[in-house]
Amino acid sequence: MLKAENITKNYGQLAVLKGVDIAVQKAEIVSIVGSSGAGKSTLLHILGTLDKADNGKIFINDQQVSLLKGRELAAFRNKHIGFVFQFHHLLPEFSALENVSIPGWIAGRKKKEVEADAIALLKRLGLGDRLDNKPQELSGGEQQRVAVARALINQPLIVFADEPTGNLDSKNARELHELFVSLRDEFKQTFLIVTHNEELAAMSDRRLYMKDGQIV
Repeated sequence: MLKAENITKNYGQLAVLKGVDIAVQKAEIVSIVGSSGAGKSTLLHILGTLDKADNGKIFINDQQVSLLKGRELAAFRNKHIGFVFQFHHLLPEFSALENVSIPGWIAGRKKKEVEADAIALLKRLGLGDRLDNKPQELSGGEQQRVAVARALINQPLIVFADEPTGNLDSKNARELHELFVSLRDEFKQTFLIVTHNEELAAMSDRRLYMKDGQIV
């Protein structure tokens, strides 16, 4: 589902990524672990097309996304890639249902179809009674589950998660870990996760260790 070859990234004189190769299979949960400053989040953002590598190739479902630019890249990202971040980035003026629906509307899908999918996802994630609540009316765990539903609304090929449990207590973190596993099992969803949480990493199918800009 994902393949990257010889990914490098420098910020001035600082070499952050030093020729990273990685492959993730469909319906696989892979965690990237390592100390702060190892390059984990930089790699995730580049693989997710949010940032550009200095060198290297990235393929998602056999399409070389590292060649895409502008609107073509934005359209691919919207349709085929989901994101879950440590800070959920929900829009405060919109309800849970609207926050989940927005990527579907951006993709040009029919409003009723998107809302039906969003309601089904929110119910699946235990938020069926929170559809009309705005983010400030939700707990931290609920907000992160809304963010997961938003990541899934366009049925992406792969979901990239950057420290998704970083702001959650241990109970909510464990529930989110279990949710990723059940989504993999039910929907064959693919996940690449950057995490410091050893429990989450242990529940993954594979754990990759990153040190000094390389997977070791």
